[in-house]
Amino acid sequence: MLMDVAAFFGVEDAPDFGLYSAPHLVGIGLFVLLMVALYAGRRQIRSSAFTKKVIRYGLLGVLLASEIALNLWYVLAEQWDITDTLPLELCSVSLLLSIVMLLTRNRLLYQILFFAGIGGALQAWLTPSLDFGYPHFRFFHFFIAHAAIILASLYMTWIEQYRPTWRSIGWAMLFLNILALAVGALNHAIGANYMFLRSKPSTPSMLDLFGPYPYYLLAEEAIALVMFTGMYVLFFWIPDRRRRAARQSEGKGRGVQG
Repeated sequence: MLMDVAAFFGVEDAPDFGLYSAPHLVGIGLFVLLMVALYAGRRQIRSSAFTKKVIRYGLLGVLLASEIALNLWYVLAEQWDITDTLPLELCSVSLLLSIVMLLTRNRLLYQILFFAGIGGALQAWLTPSLDFGYPHFRFFHFFIAHAAIILASLYMTWIEQYRPTWRSIGWAMLFLNILALAVGALNHAIGANYMFLRSKPSTPSMLDLFGPYPYYLLAEEAIALVMFTGMYVLFFWIPDRRRRAARQSEGKGRGVQG
């Protein structure tokens, strides 16, 4: 048992992460099932104040516990390093802000996190910058934390019925650029590479397609804008058009009957 615990948390001889390996694909499948379940049960969840509270505080608890557990692991495994383990990656910032959003139901935070939080965490799911594979603690932590970031904003959308606007894309882009400026200044001061602002990740990622520094940073701006616009169109613009078309069709039908 002690050997199992040591292997689960240890650094020496830890398993390497395999991109789109069986554990990665199983994790993606389970996450998709969670999203489908949340969407399919949205009306039943909305009708129960108790269920809403359980899910909202459950997600908040998962996010908080994952951040505490990660930092405990950094310290106990002697992995803490000011240049690498501060919560200054986009997903780390999104995780902390998601906790505040779920606690306060702040609408401005929601507008930012729907795009920046989901977009960043989704990219992390598809191309993880992760050194530890299944069944290591960091493997489970990485995917649970990133799933909770996405589910937090989807909960606010599907259950609390919040929604962004086209202007929200601008707020999200402004947030990302202000965050990048602040983190970039700190990177320069302490020799870090948070948010990959000084160089690309060592593991495969979409950034490999966009050339060396600083060109991939410009590509990130374009990718974020296209991704956020696509998310708004998919989640809101297309459904709104369909609903309006359905109402117009119903109105015409009543007019004919009258």
